[in-house]
Amino acid sequence: MFSLITPGALGWIAGTALQLQQPQLWAVEGYWALTAAAVCLASWQLSRCWNPDGLADVWQTAAWFALSCSLAFALAGARGSHYLQTALNPALEGRTLQVVGIVANLPQRGEDSARFRLEVESARELDGTQVALPPQVLLGWYGNRLYAPGGHSSPEGRLRSPPAELQPGDRWQMAVRLKAPHGHINPHGFDYELWLWEQGLQATGYVRTSAKDVSPQWLGHTWAHPVERLRQRVRSAVDGQVSDRAVAGIVAALLVGDQASIDRADWDVFRATGVAHLMAISGLHITGLAWLAALGVGWLWRRSDVWSPHRPWSLWLPAPVAASVCAALVALAYEVFTGWGVPAQRTVWMLGVVTLLRCYGLRWPLMQVWLTVCAVVLVLDPWALMQAGFWLSFVAVGVLFASGVQEPASSLWAAMRRMWREQWLMSVCLAPLSLLLFHQVSVVGLFANLLAVPWVTLVVTPLCMLGLLLPIAWSLAGEALHLLVWGLKACAGLSWAQWSAPAAPLWAGAAALVGMGTWAMRVSVWLRCFGVALVLPLLSWQTQRPAHGTFELVAADMGQGHAVLLRTANHSLLYDTGPRYSAETDAGQRVLVPLLRASGEQLDRIVISHQDSDHSGGAPAVMAMQPQADVLTSIPAQHPLQQLRSMQRCERGQSWMWDGVRLEVLHPSAADYERTPKPNALSCVLRVSAGHASALLAGDIEAAQEHSLLQSGQTLQADWLLVPHHGSATSSTQAFLEAVQPSVAIVQAGYRNRFGHPRPDVLRRYSDLGVQVIQTPRCGASTWRSEQPKFVQCERTQNPRYWQHNL
Repeated sequence: MFSLITPGALGWIAGTALQLQQPQLWAVEGYWALTAAAVCLASWQLSRCWNPDGLADVWQTAAWFALSCSLAFALAGARGSHYLQTALNPALEGRTLQVVGIVANLPQRGEDSARFRLEVESARELDGTQVALPPQVLLGWYGNRLYAPGGHSSPEGRLRSPPAELQPGDRWQMAVRLKAPHGHINPHGFDYELWLWEQGLQATGYVRTSAKDVSPQWLGHTWAHPVERLRQRVRSAVDGQVSDRAVAGIVAALLVGDQASIDRADWDVFRATGVAHLMAISGLHITGLAWLAALGVGWLWRRSDVWSPHRPWSLWLPAPVAASVCAALVALAYEVFTGWGVPAQRTVWMLGVVTLLRCYGLRWPLMQVWLTVCAVVLVLDPWALMQAGFWLSFVAVGVLFASGVQEPASSLWAAMRRMWREQWLMSVCLAPLSLLLFHQVSVVGLFANLLAVPWVTLVVTPLCMLGLLLPIAWSLAGEALHLLVWGLKACAGLSWAQWSAPAAPLWAGAAALVGMGTWAMRVSVWLRCFGVALVLPLLSWQTQRPAHGTFELVAADMGQGHAVLLRTANHSLLYDTGPRYSAETDAGQRVLVPLLRASGEQLDRIVISHQDSDHSGGAPAVMAMQPQADVLTSIPAQHPLQQLRSMQRCERGQSWMWDGVRLEVLHPSAADYERTPKPNALSCVLRVSAGHASALLAGDIEAAQEHSLLQSGQTLQADWLLVPHHGSATSSTQAFLEAVQPSVAIVQAGYRNRFGHPRPDVLRRYSDLGVQVIQTPRCGASTWRSEQPKFVQCERTQNPRYWQHNL
């Protein structure tokens, strides 16, 4: 029987992976029919071939694998179909609703804002009509300094800031506006829609707090979500004890799993040095706590005859079993308290499996335990298979198991040698996985982890835990973290601290993982050398570039803003850098830096058309990543961005040639700068041409600037047009469109943005001229190539998945 566990676990993993590739879900009856058929066929096959006294033969193994695969596929699909039944009614998007609900998680606070989950109890429209909403929604509560849909000042007057006493378990009545879960879809980018799906969030929105809206009303405390309330109390106590906000955020992350409290700058340092896994509740922390619990309980259990001489506890439950059970329960309780993350889940379930085996006196091979825990995690959460944390966590443990488990160290020197070996294995074997998932790897990660792992595990984390009894320990943990962060910043500041590589295909990543697993095993030298050879395709992969005399344009999907990547045979240019979302994040950090890294781009030039934040918001992150690129812009000299790097003014008449492709600036003229117009009027307009194909990037010019371009006598015709001002009513005049004569027009605008871009009358003008209009909310990132001027590749249609929002 036990010989069927491995094929069963492998089948469950395979079935889950197969179901996650579905572009559309079946009806739920289809999944139940598949389950019934698989069970009947597997039962028939097993009854014919069952050998209860020996190992399973090939038919039993195949039948068990097929049964597990089918059940996993059907279970994940049925759960998805059931989940879709409570989706947000599209007719309710963008309408103000009065909602009563309970705050369901630890609110994440930002600059004059808070984000939280609301467990909906009832909802009605302003006229009193009851409406049905999803069980949970993700809400933002924005104050006057940060307006919800894009960082602009509110047009409706002063907004009310979120209250400091916003707590899990509290019942509130508030006016909200909701929309369907919609994220940005970019090549090799973060799938926000999948994250919302996995979290059970079927709508996002914001709290309405302007003067004309009904004020949010607190309705009292409830007994719901006591763990989340306790987490908030601990986080508040940490904030009160540790004066440095950044350090307090790290302490809170280590103690209660609140990773959102860590500053973006600190996250950048942790990623650059390869220690980001330590700044969350990882398997290492859970294992350490469980080991201490097992040690204490085992010691007490073995000495129970002292206070219970007539009936020692070990007579009815052996001390090793009691210690294992206690360790598993402590790990489970702490994981629930800290947010139930995938890396820690792996540890909890592994401890649970080991405890059950010990209770029944069984000894499974370590790899069988590992596969079983993988399957258990996917039974509970099939979509965890798409998380980077799942792969990093399980591959790391798999590498350690494959390399052979050593006996406990007998001396300090032996312990240090063992730690060095394990860190060396982790750094080398996880490097290909890091390249596959993040397209970068920390070169200093081995050294940084040798310092950080013992420091965080033996000093910082115990002090954080001790702070629950003696709050002064949190201050000591903060001082220890100050020292650690100082050292990590020194490592991250090295020019060679990170190495990036373009995104490689899946087969190259899979080959590299097999190769590193082979290298880690105790096998012959020639097999280990073969394993190293399997990594070479991943390390040497290069993305295909346009041919000489052609160019490619990638219009990124990043909401209400412009950002277009231009690629020629040997050069790259970025036109605009997207919006600033908040004080903590922007399109540069979230969208453009990952896109440039995955493409292996070294920008030659950045063009920032003008100073508006939806065009320049991501500039700091992009310029920090691409220090070699020069900058062309119309931003005034006194603007803060001018302090980051020397910039050249864009001006009509500037032109240059790259690989047979001509680029020229059409607007503004030198005289336009003297008139000191509003920023939109100074947008840098760039025309790109190669052979018979051309493109026009028009920024936010309006009707007056379009008329000026028409009067200038310059060539405006273009096959591809970046729609001026996101499709505003102030742009895209009839005369301008007739002069440009585009085949394709790209609208970069946010989904359900508050400006109403693109305007219906503007779209009608394009339609009347037979122009194909591509909108990023519908298409995701779009790719256009000059050799195919009438074809546009949409990222949303390349690899569609059932959890993605379709308009």
